Amino acid sequence: MFGFFKKNQVEKEVLVFALVAGEIVPITQVNDPVFSGKMMGDGFAVIPANGVITSPVKGEVVNVFPTLHAIGIQTSGGLEVLVHMGIDTVELKGVPFETTVTVGQKVDENTVLSTVDLEALKAAGKNTAMMVLFTNMDKVDSISIATEGSIEGKEEVGKVTLKA
Repeated sequence: MFGFFKKNQVEKEVLVFALVAGEIVPITQVNDPVFSGKMMGDGFAVIPANGVITSPVKGEVVNVFPTLHAIGIQTSGGLEVLVHMGIDTVELKGVPFETTVTVGQKVDENTVLSTVDLEALKAAGKNTAMMVLFTNMDKVDSISIATEGSIEGKEEVGKVTLKA
């Protein structure tokens, strides 16, 4: 009532948004055994219709990979989210990515993380799947994500419920 207990409240449900417009697919259908086998965590992928990649969650950027192909975000409740742009794109050494966020930056579904040159990815023979992975599954109670159909960027696609 007076907000005395708000400091101790931990975000238990994390809303998840589409990081790009396109076709959403289960992570198990991604053409890479590390991702499809959930070795990096559970999640989903979007086959992108464009290259504007926005944050799938509200949180803080905790890692921008030097090759600009992946970004780590942590929510206030402690969920760790990895945005991985394309498959085997680390080999491209950042060339097709214009990643604009920095470590410590607060983000939400309206924040552009990166603009990706999809044609450059295709020309390099890379899969363009944009993946969202929840990497600390030990803290996750359940994941409820739409995993098929066309989606718009920034559209709410589900939620992750954290353990109490």
